[in-house]
Amino acid sequence: MEKKLFTKDFTLVVIGQIISLFGNAAVRFALPLYLLNQTGSSALYGTVMACAFIPTIVLSPVGGMIADRVNKRNIMVTLDFATAGVLLAFLLLQNRMNLVFLITLTLMLLFGIAGAYQPAVQASIPALTARERYMQANAVINIVSSFAALLGPVFGGVLYSVYGLLPILEMGTVCFLLSAGMEIFIRIPYEKQETVGSIRKIMKQDLAESLQFIRREKPVIGEGLIVTCCVNLFFSAVINVGLPYLVTEVLAFAPSAANRLYGYAEGVLAAGGIVGGIGAGILAQKLQIRKAGNLLTAAAVCLFPIGMALFWIESAMAVYLIMTACCFVIMTAATIFSVQIMSFVQAETPQSLVGKVISVCMMVSMCAQPFGNAMYGFLFELFRGREAVVLLAAGAASLVVAAAARKVFSKVTDQGALS
Repeated sequence: MEKKLFTKDFTLVVIGQIISLFGNAAVRFALPLYLLNQTGSSALYGTVMACAFIPTIVLSPVGGMIADRVNKRNIMVTLDFATAGVLLAFLLLQNRMNLVFLITLTLMLLFGIAGAYQPAVQASIPALTARERYMQANAVINIVSSFAALLGPVFGGVLYSVYGLLPILEMGTVCFLLSAGMEIFIRIPYEKQETVGSIRKIMKQDLAESLQFIRREKPVIGEGLIVTCCVNLFFSAVINVGLPYLVTEVLAFAPSAANRLYGYAEGVLAAGGIVGGIGAGILAQKLQIRKAGNLLTAAAVCLFPIGMALFWIESAMAVYLIMTACCFVIMTAATIFSVQIMSFVQAETPQSLVGKVISVCMMVSMCAQPFGNAMYGFLFELFRGREAVVLLAAGAASLVVAAAARKVFSKVTDQGALS
């Protein structure tokens, strides 16, 4: 008998994610924007965002190790409570510490907690759903993430432009507390593994075991990780840094309007994620992993209209509309690509290794993100007034990465991927 997708426990995971990710999206939208508004520096913005990603990279393997040894429900509950505590601490300290330092520290903690949190969520999917439902389950999680990312920045942008930062932080704290309370009632099956030796020794063994599996048993996963690193370095980072900088600092909008429009642009990105997630769920049986590189090609091509619009179009609103339309297509293609890759890894990895392997994949793939954020922050500063050059160069580099992706994934058979 085929196991249904929306069991009680999987539904609770989804609802908890909706609440938690909505608060996360609003806070992670408002804090960097507040910093950018106060300083006007893309270099500082990119550097702070680069620092924020470092704990995610460091803590992802820790999250994977814990996810394979501890009840995943307990991980989610504990980390949601911890996130609420971080926001409360920011509220208490915001007028007593240097702003740049406090925002950097808070973002590092938030990103670090997310890095430890996500392996538990991803590793819970094989425990709660049947193998043939992995693609649909990942699509649902991506839709939830995108839906929260849609509402968070849009609602946060309006709230921030009218009332400032404080109510967004208060709302985020409430969201994380509600999410933790919801997750207490989830039941996720797990088998306790024996732990012998120190934490350092266990982490070293887990990392070695995961890398051996990726390198020797499933080398295509390792090749795919290299591709993903390049995507994060040349492609994802230009959107992460370029979108807020271009909308709020380059295009000729009034400050309050610019903040709202940036919130709407983030909402459009999230809407693309929703469409991509729905598309991945509907087309789960038709999507072929060996053709995944075509999605990156489609996304990379969309950077060129943005660059050309900055060169030749004087109307700020026209450039904004072209930018948001291209970002919608980019996010749709990128989400389908992400769902395919995550489903492939889950399907090809034994249950006893899935948490560790996913966390290593997340750690390695994100290693390039801080460098990309810092690089584009300084490039936009260096090419101030000629930002189109940065966009066009990023598009060219992304096309090269997409070609490499097509070559890597063309070697995977449909039976070997998601049979």
